[in-house]
Amino acid sequence: MPPENTEEPRVVSAQREIAAPAGEIFEIIADPAQQPRFDANDNLDNAAAGQRVRRVGDVFTMHNRGGRTRANHVVEFEEQRLLAWRPAEPGKEPPGHLWRWELQPLDPRRTLVTHTYDWSRLTDESRFERARATTSDKLMASLDRLAGLVEDEG
Repeated sequence: MPPENTEEPRVVSAQREIAAPAGEIFEIIADPAQQPRFDANDNLDNAAAGQRVRRVGDVFTMHNRGGRTRANHVVEFEEQRLLAWRPAEPGKEPPGHLWRWELQPLDPRRTLVTHTYDWSRLTDESRFERARATTSDKLMASLDRLAGLVEDEG
């Protein structure tokens, strides 16, 4: 266990410009069924179609490759700009980590996208190792995969 005065980073993020309109990118991010296509953590297996996120308070269900189901509670939402959720086991409170996507249109055909993983409120130490494994490099890889989807289609 590290000394008490050692602070480890519990918020990691990555950012890149994507050559696509914010609305087009957001449609992919806000559709849970699309998320396994760009997940560079190789953790997501599938999500049922028809769960497009539309507001704070929405909950979408995702199945992980390990056979686990997660209920993702939307806690931040602004159409075409912001989407964040806290995953939890179905029927339980979220343990304290958060996934966030922020989109900033640069012009009608280019968008600055920031992907953040924040585990600063995670208290279940059994989840720390997995949380530490989510690095900014992995977030950047997800951004790169997302760019590949929209830039190739655009």
